[in-house]
Amino acid sequence: MGNSQSLNESGTDCLGGQLFVALKLHKLDGEPLPLNAVPHITGSLPIIGFWDLDKAVSMEREAADLWELSFIVPSDHESLEFKFVLRPMDNMAQDILEDGPNRVLKVGKMLSGPGSFAKFELPEEYGMQSVELAVSMTTDPVSPFALAASWRALKKNLKPHSANRVRGIPDVSLDQNVLAHNVQTGLQALELDLEHYEVPPPTSSTNSGVQYAADTTETPHGLQRSASVPIPFYGESRRYQLMQGETYNAPQDHHYSISVKDLVVPRSSEFSPGTAANIGAAIAPVDEAKSLSTSSLLPGGRVDKGVGPSPKPLTSISDVNLIETQLQLDVDCSCVQAMPEAAGAVAAGAVADRLLGPRERRQLAIILVGLPARGKTFTAAKLTRYLRWLGHDTKHFNVGKYRRLKLGSSQSADFFRGDNQEGIDARNEVAVLAMEDMLAWMEEGGQVGVFDATNSTNARRNMLLKLAEGKCKVIFLETICNDRSVIDTNIRLKIQQSPDYADMQDYEVALEDFKARLLNYEKMYEPVTEGSYIKMIDMVSGQGGQIQVNSISGYLPGRIVFFLVNTHITPRPILLTRHGESQDNIRGRIGGDPPLSDQGEKYALRLADFVHKRLKTEAAASIWTSTLQRTLLTASHIVGFPKVQWRALDEINAGVCDGMTYLEIKETMPEDYQARKQDKLRYRYPRGESYLDVIQRLEPVIIELERQRSPVVVIAHQAILRSLYAYFADKPLKEAPHVEMPLHTIIEIQMGVTGVQEKRYKLMETQSTKYGEFP
Repeated sequence: MGNSQSLNESGTDCLGGQLFVALKLHKLDGEPLPLNAVPHITGSLPIIGFWDLDKAVSMEREAADLWELSFIVPSDHESLEFKFVLRPMDNMAQDILEDGPNRVLKVGKMLSGPGSFAKFELPEEYGMQSVELAVSMTTDPVSPFALAASWRALKKNLKPHSANRVRGIPDVSLDQNVLAHNVQTGLQALELDLEHYEVPPPTSSTNSGVQYAADTTETPHGLQRSASVPIPFYGESRRYQLMQGETYNAPQDHHYSISVKDLVVPRSSEFSPGTAANIGAAIAPVDEAKSLSTSSLLPGGRVDKGVGPSPKPLTSISDVNLIETQLQLDVDCSCVQAMPEAAGAVAAGAVADRLLGPRERRQLAIILVGLPARGKTFTAAKLTRYLRWLGHDTKHFNVGKYRRLKLGSSQSADFFRGDNQEGIDARNEVAVLAMEDMLAWMEEGGQVGVFDATNSTNARRNMLLKLAEGKCKVIFLETICNDRSVIDTNIRLKIQQSPDYADMQDYEVALEDFKARLLNYEKMYEPVTEGSYIKMIDMVSGQGGQIQVNSISGYLPGRIVFFLVNTHITPRPILLTRHGESQDNIRGRIGGDPPLSDQGEKYALRLADFVHKRLKTEAAASIWTSTLQRTLLTASHIVGFPKVQWRALDEINAGVCDGMTYLEIKETMPEDYQARKQDKLRYRYPRGESYLDVIQRLEPVIIELERQRSPVVVIAHQAILRSLYAYFADKPLKEAPHVEMPLHTIIEIQMGVTGVQEKRYKLMETQSTKYGEFP
């Protein structure tokens, strides 16, 4: 090799600088190797040890007198410095570092160093002064696309030699037979780690990193207490002192209870003057809880809907006329809440709720209950995302966020003691502020508010019920977890992510503080027994558990229960990808059932390689496709995993426009073309579907994806994947039809207790750019 070796500069430059390097050491004839030492390499990259001799990388023995180490030099390095090391088999003996200056490899330039021999000076006890080994090196520039995602599927029946393992490319080997086969078939041979395919997600995405779920909740409108709210409220402290056997002496200058009439939420000047939801008499207080799974017929012709008060019986024609008058007012009122952005069953449920008029409130408050570290915020965030995706105007109000903004984030565990009256008053105050914000938002037209706090005592919950009385229905959602491992995991995440501990550098100190806070809450905790409620007991891990419901009925509460039954925190990836390029993609035609193009066939092979590498340890993974042949063909090379066909995953039905190009639609159906352009979400192809229709038929797919505890690969179509992605990324529905969903790209959604994160992998360049407007 000599002192320097020239590399193919133009090749590495045009191929992004990826370089395959094979270093070899040869034992010279007749030269013994002292103590049967094994050659190692140490150097400046993680691949070869960071100059730490303890981390030096062993070379593979190819023959009695030959050792080799192969690796990939990444494209983002400037130079690689390294040296050889002799490590005696006797671990008590000292490692022997090569003499002379460092060897330096610069991609596309030169290899410089001590020369074609590695010289090692030996200690006296070896009986010889030095030993020399011959050095040789081979290098090959490699394209990043040629280095993609393991061509494991193509070589699964081959048995490459272990000596050909490549450092830095797990489970990938260089095998000349495979190389020759792939050259003949037009495929690239050497493929790189998955990360080298990774491309940044769209800049508007908020899910590419870990986020604390509470920080993505509703921002407080204001942090000033309403003058109508009495201060302080002593319910919790009195109960705590009675529990401790202490005498309770309440101050004489404070109120001890809250009157309903004193808790009218003031409207901001920016709020609308009122809504049709407030027409009619106020709703009576919630009666005692009734365990109902279906509506019950009551005496006098009444129907008990199970949530909130029962409507009065219809006793005369005047009652019917009154309902008709109120409905007419509801229709004619300019400030009436618009129909939700939904279709199908959701819209039907909204119509039914509206026809009930003022006798049953359309606004719904989901009030979380539970001890800290039981998954309340995680559950609230998931439920909010689901309801928004279905078309219900939903917001998540986190009381902890109000507390941190008003009182700071440095409260110690003592702030949460049951006998700390000042802390109780402050916590109740921020709870009232959050509730006022939520009720004011509902008065503007909001439909479902998710109120996220511990709400762990009867006194606190009664206070919230009085605030909500006459304004919205209330369902308590209690999360109970007895699995110590889940609780410990949640505690660690809380300390790592919550702003409450952002300024606390010592993890152990933070841990002790949070455990003390948890103990304070446990002393005061009272399970929910009142009103309408849902209890999730050990449901969070998805392994057994139970769910209890009380006084729950109606379309939306029923969907909420069904969703919660199928949720858990088991981390698993969901891979979303469009089918490979089809013949109709090339022609610019929508719909149809065309086969793949040549590019689409290549993508199917690359996708199979990617999936086999990414999911090689996931025996329970599954592949989901639509029933159309372009997705079936794209999945055809993926072996070893069960495949499921979903009719719900078929592309949006283009109706009479099926098989047309957008230019043809513009010329022959200009009104439809403009209507779709103006409102892509609601536009329905004649005799076809809208995006809202697609979202409705995808709900069972979402529920099943939530229920799965193993990875799933979804191979589908652009409109379908846009709708699924809008759910995971919590996109507003109006943005769903415009989500970027390029061909030949994999979107990996990682679901777990930390929320939803996203990665994108681009396996192939798309030769045409005209796919962005597809349905």
